[in-house]
Amino acid sequence: MDGKKTKITVEIFGETYALKGDIEPERILRVAAILDERMKKIAKANSRLSPSKVAVLAALNIADEYLRLEQDYQQLLKMLKDEK
Repeated sequence: MDGKKTKITVEIFGETYALKGDIEPERILRVAAILDERMKKIAKANSRLSPSKVAVLAALNIADEYLRLEQDYQQLLKMLKDEK
């Protein structure tokens, strides 16, 4: 982006958040939607969990996915390097 801060309001799991960052508004909306969807899915499967526990479980799930993707990416880089 051009260094300008983007201000946008999103709703995640029934709460409104005013966010500011240097990324595109569409990306902020997409990230918020992913988190909102994940939290709703976890809450639906575990109706007795508090919102904070739902948030922690969502964060753990997303972090696990990130680590798996990072590992896959590193394996792909290694495969490409080995082909040379």
